[in-house]
Amino acid sequence: MNYDVKDLNLAVDGIARIEWADRFMPVLRRIRERFETEKPLTGVCIGACLHVTTETANLMRTLKAGGADIALCASNPLSTQDDVAAALTQEYGISTFAIKGEDNDTYYRHIHSVLDAEPAITMDDGADLVSVLHSERKHQLSEVMAGTEETTTGVIRLRSMANEGVLDYPIIAVNDADTKHLFDNRYGTGQSTIDGIIRATNILLAGSTLVVAGYGWCGRGVAMRARGLGAHVVVTEVNPLRALEAMMDGYRVMPMLEAARVGDIFVTLTGDMHVLREEHFAVMKDGAILCNSGHFNIEIDLPTLKELSQSVRTLRPFVQEYLLQDGRRICVLGEGRLINLAAAEGHPASVMDMSFSNQALCAEYIVQQHATFEKRVYKVPTEIDTEIARLKLQSFGVEIDTLTPEQSKYLESWTMGT
Repeated sequence: MNYDVKDLNLAVDGIARIEWADRFMPVLRRIRERFETEKPLTGVCIGACLHVTTETANLMRTLKAGGADIALCASNPLSTQDDVAAALTQEYGISTFAIKGEDNDTYYRHIHSVLDAEPAITMDDGADLVSVLHSERKHQLSEVMAGTEETTTGVIRLRSMANEGVLDYPIIAVNDADTKHLFDNRYGTGQSTIDGIIRATNILLAGSTLVVAGYGWCGRGVAMRARGLGAHVVVTEVNPLRALEAMMDGYRVMPMLEAARVGDIFVTLTGDMHVLREEHFAVMKDGAILCNSGHFNIEIDLPTLKELSQSVRTLRPFVQEYLLQDGRRICVLGEGRLINLAAAEGHPASVMDMSFSNQALCAEYIVQQHATFEKRVYKVPTEIDTEIARLKLQSFGVEIDTLTPEQSKYLESWTMGT
């Protein structure tokens, strides 16, 4: 088995933490139990580029229980939990290529290591695996049945590829499942982003002005949790509908140039580049704190910030202070990478239970249905989404109503009226 992890001696700690996360992933555990019996993925190689966390480990265990051969690498250089990577390799026999803090060359070398396994299914978080396949390893494209994509940024990239006619195999947009983005993006990102900020800084949010750039589902979650901790929340947007929604949700809405003058803490969650840039740095308060919770480290223009600075120093783990020429200080958390995974542990297991149940069931669906697919981006089948929601409610001990035959007939009829 090939692998590249920091230290196999960390495996004992990783196993304990993986087992702890598994307690809060009852839907995925139920799928794993079925997979162990039915083996729906037998003989299928899955190449995964995901955040190497305890929750991901339980997804890998589930795929392996279904009979799959797996190769896994990190989808972000700072998101790997080294003890989990060691446990996946040593305890669970999964080829893992991930080291927290790996440089860019190592990051892409690990992606190539996964592709060396010749996967028939790709499982991506950010579409880097797909991008490398399409740009550097085109000879393997014919071997791939289909893939899945975990996050908004990746889905945007893949839809762009499909629209330009260059996407060479089908992708299921797991991110767009209701049981993913309505919960993972909102409640998961909301809690874990705030967790990352507090772990990195130990600051008090109450009374501070926190600027949320982007009011998609992730931005909604961060704004909601920050307000719950007493922060004064400002939202910046480019989409009129989302800006209007943020205003009616009770937040101040303004352009970033205006927000830059009043903000104490800035969180970017747009999926776009240079959301915070030179014109904003020029008017920020002394001591402003910047962080990113979008997938790639491009939302804060760090090269320009460095050019504007006379020095950069590390104040504490994941906190770098840029001293500007005029003496003001701007602090950047987690090198501008995903703060919830750089400085914290990512989303809680309970919410990732639904996201990764989608991944597992979509892998099974691909094996069953890939011959009918076209080379485009698909939604998660409604029956998978609904079943995951049902199982999640069941795990909480919650029951809901069902329609009577009369009610069903009424909803399907155009003749019954008032």
